[in-house]
Amino acid sequence: MRLKTAVVQMDVAFGHPETNYKKVEQNINDAVEAKADVVVLPELWPTGYDFQYMKDHPDTEADQAVKFLSELARRHRVNLIAGSVPKQTENGLFNTMLVFNRHGAFVKEYSKAHLFRLMEEEKHLSEGNEGGLFKLEHGYAAGFICYDIRFPEWVRTHMLHPKHTPSILYVVAEWPKPRIDQWRALLIARAIENQCFVVACNRIGSDPNNTFGGSSLVISPLGEIIADAGEKEMILYAEIETDDVHEIRENIPVFQDRRTELYRYE
Repeated sequence: MRLKTAVVQMDVAFGHPETNYKKVEQNINDAVEAKADVVVLPELWPTGYDFQYMKDHPDTEADQAVKFLSELARRHRVNLIAGSVPKQTENGLFNTMLVFNRHGAFVKEYSKAHLFRLMEEEKHLSEGNEGGLFKLEHGYAAGFICYDIRFPEWVRTHMLHPKHTPSILYVVAEWPKPRIDQWRALLIARAIENQCFVVACNRIGSDPNNTFGGSSLVISPLGEIIADAGEKEMILYAEIETDDVHEIRENIPVFQDRRTELYRYE
């Protein structure tokens, strides 16, 4: 299936959700005018890493974000990989990815499984314990958030689903500029080793503690960079053919050649 993706590489106003909501709505409008099938937003786009704001103004069960995003998806008839939002629950505060289909129906939520200590996430957020597999009109995909991509075993776990192997990995992030070369290398590696497309959305700009590197990417199952946003605030467009995944996996049958009996300690 031919799919046009729109990756929203945007600056995020620290602790000012009203500004960020307006910017997200405008970006989605622009992407739809460009006939995008899927729009991807960055990590924690409502607030950035303003943990104090999240605490003082909790979005309980992410109700505000869900209502806003669902309506945009329904109105524009577009699939949304809606980045991640702060979700306050009775069990803690989670960094949660939200996914909606063209009808505005809620498809999936995935809470970040690996918390990044260098940004003190473990002091404020709770770990997610569920996988990121979901299905949209273009087939099965999986979602991950930022630091998750440093854990190839977590990504591979999704690829080994007995019935529903993802053809696209969607990654949303606030990845700092000093480690942007690692971001690029890790994403390319995840695409090659899992023989799937990677659509990765990173933010740009800065907050009081960090400068973020952009470099949102769309990568082929062979590790080729199809589109690169560089360091500009922009919408990155790319067209991908999801059927290519099947052909590539047939040509180099990595999953068939795995020797699982060796992949453990005695």
